[in-house]
Amino acid sequence: MNFRRGHRREEVEINFIPLIDLLLVILIFLMVTTTYSKYNELQINLPEASADKSPDRPQVLNIGVDASGNYSINSQAVKFGSVDNFANVLRQTATAQNMKDPVIAIGADAGATHQAVVNVMEASRLAGLAKISFTTQARAK
Repeated sequence: MNFRRGHRREEVEINFIPLIDLLLVILIFLMVTTTYSKYNELQINLPEASADKSPDRPQVLNIGVDASGNYSINSQAVKFGSVDNFANVLRQTATAQNMKDPVIAIGADAGATHQAVVNVMEASRLAGLAKISFTTQARAK
């Protein structure tokens, strides 16, 4: 006797709810156990030059800035009152040494503030001295 003659078979379904629960638990586990890398500082590699020096050297006005904010022009200490005053000192020094369009070589200490270097750049712009260069220390090989 066939009692299921008019009765259709139910189709097999896959239940995804336990799979989703398991994936959420794994995701939470991975999020908790993951270590995140923190970068405390930037690693900057400055370019190095090995070109020969040019035979005709331009006139250079060396400006030094130390870590405590003291300024010097050609190794002579100069008091920094404001950007305008420092621009006048730059102009007077260039005129006194008969320099026509000198190159401003800024040698800033590694601990000097960015604002101190920007002050020198702004003062040289106000003084009409547009050629600016930065000095670096060569690495020991």
